[in-house]
Amino acid sequence: MNVENKNTRGFQNKPMSEINVTPLVDVMLVLLIIFMITAPLMTSGVSVDLPVTDSEAIPGQDEPLTITINKNKEIFIGDSIIKAEALEIKLKAIANLNKESRIFIRADELLPYGEVMVLMSRIKKAGYNKVALLTKQKIEK
Repeated sequence: MNVENKNTRGFQNKPMSEINVTPLVDVMLVLLIIFMITAPLMTSGVSVDLPVTDSEAIPGQDEPLTITINKNKEIFIGDSIIKAEALEIKLKAIANLNKESRIFIRADELLPYGEVMVLMSRIKKAGYNKVALLTKQKIEK
């Protein structure tokens, strides 16, 4: 009788060696669904109506820095809005990392030509030489 009590008591005190993965799978499925829904929303960027031209894509290996100026004359580096006065300072800080990186300017087609030239001048003053204007490619029928 004492032997049976010791065996059952010893068995009850043993740690469980199996991992219950069901909660982990549940959490991972919920995260997967959340990321599948939110990922397309994060790539929207700044809305700009680019002019349409017959230009071709610009070849290059590096990832260019995109600067956008919309019809309200708001300037964006990537998706972050920045004041025009602070643009040159911010670009100089980025230029210290790599002065040979390319910059693409996305300008709204309703924006006056002079505003785009002022933006290009500020970019040149910051030390960048590889500056290009982006447009929509014309779809031929």
